[in-house]
Amino acid sequence: MIVVRDNLERLAGKKLAATIGFFDGVHLGHRFLVDQLRREARQRNLASAVITFAQHPRAVLHSDYQPKLLNSFQEKLAHLAELEVDYCIILEFTEELSRFSAEEFIGKLLAEKYRVNLLLVGYDHRFGHNREEGFEQYVAYGAKWGMEVVKALPYDGGRTNVSSSEIRRLLLEGRVEKAAELLTYPYQLQGTIVSGYKVGRTIGFPTANISVDEPFKVLPKVGVYAVWVYIGNRSYKGMLYIGKRPTVNNGDNQTVEVHILDFSSDIYEDKITVAFIYHIREDVKFDSLEALKEQLERDRKEVDNRLISQTNQ
Repeated sequence: MIVVRDNLERLAGKKLAATIGFFDGVHLGHRFLVDQLRREARQRNLASAVITFAQHPRAVLHSDYQPKLLNSFQEKLAHLAELEVDYCIILEFTEELSRFSAEEFIGKLLAEKYRVNLLLVGYDHRFGHNREEGFEQYVAYGAKWGMEVVKALPYDGGRTNVSSSEIRRLLLEGRVEKAAELLTYPYQLQGTIVSGYKVGRTIGFPTANISVDEPFKVLPKVGVYAVWVYIGNRSYKGMLYIGKRPTVNNGDNQTVEVHILDFSSDIYEDKITVAFIYHIREDVKFDSLEALKEQLERDRKEVDNRLISQTNQ
């Protein structure tokens, strides 16, 4: 996949079949859409292109808006590259662009600048200023510029609710297994290991505290999770906690920390990725550190058994 920003020479005069969207999560529905795009492109001997944005459009227009993201920008590009599309065109969303009508967007931008010959429109997608117009108007505007406009089919005939908002809801409920089904991959957090309170060491459960790289990424529901941990080119079993550590009176400071099973190396300031596999339990305030330690022993056994079972499936 060739990524195109302002470097239009990378398109090398290609005529394109394209679709447009923010593609947060690059989930089942997005993958189904891109599969359709590639088929339409092959039938017409066109190159396939996904058009997207580095920043959430609402965050550009409203400085106080805080998007809840499933992917960082780099994660999104990596997932789009898996789909074997020819090009990914990154548009800079600006206030000027937000004022484009659908006709201007189709004509001036897609047809004239990027040479889009076919536009595949998501079955429920609208664009242009205030999103006032719909598919019939898009077809008419496309015809003026010699562009074919095609409506995409919904995934599973629309019977399955696949959307970025649905996946966010599942994560906030702690249902990481179901979220992974809709994403087609386990939900991940990437970050840097930072210094923590070191309470875990005193009870035999040292943890790596994670400062998440993407500040707007969705954090799953507070609680304990079985995760795979990736550091460098190695993977490890991990028991991850999200919460405010009520047993040690941590106040309102929420932490993301992972106890890596059978691991003892110094990894402070290393990069880390965690992939959520199972939700183990809710967050609980224990009467003592000893009671917390006993529960963590049970949690560690469950995490170990669940991840071993997963690898044997």
